[in-house]
Amino acid sequence: MERYLTPFMVYMAAVSVGSIIVTVLDKAAAKRHAWRVPERTLLILAALGGAPAMLVTMLIIRHKTRHLKFMLGLPLIILLQAVAAVLILRNL
Repeated sequence: MERYLTPFMVYMAAVSVGSIIVTVLDKAAAKRHAWRVPERTLLILAALGGAPAMLVTMLIIRHKTRHLKFMLGLPLIILLQAVAAVLILRNL
């Protein structure tokens, strides 16, 4: 199992940092009334593993906190990913 842990941690760190950057850039674009990151892109990043970092970032910078799609959707994604991780780790 240890041989999978390091690549997984690198992947999660990269997706988390990417999610934070994209969320902050979208917030900055919203303030400038500029081109925005599509919500679909944000949700795909969340589904790829960036949901925890994205949720915390959104709460800190107060971005999309009124959108149920994100305030309920991100915790749901996190929950589903946690369940999947437990099931996968049980079988290793």
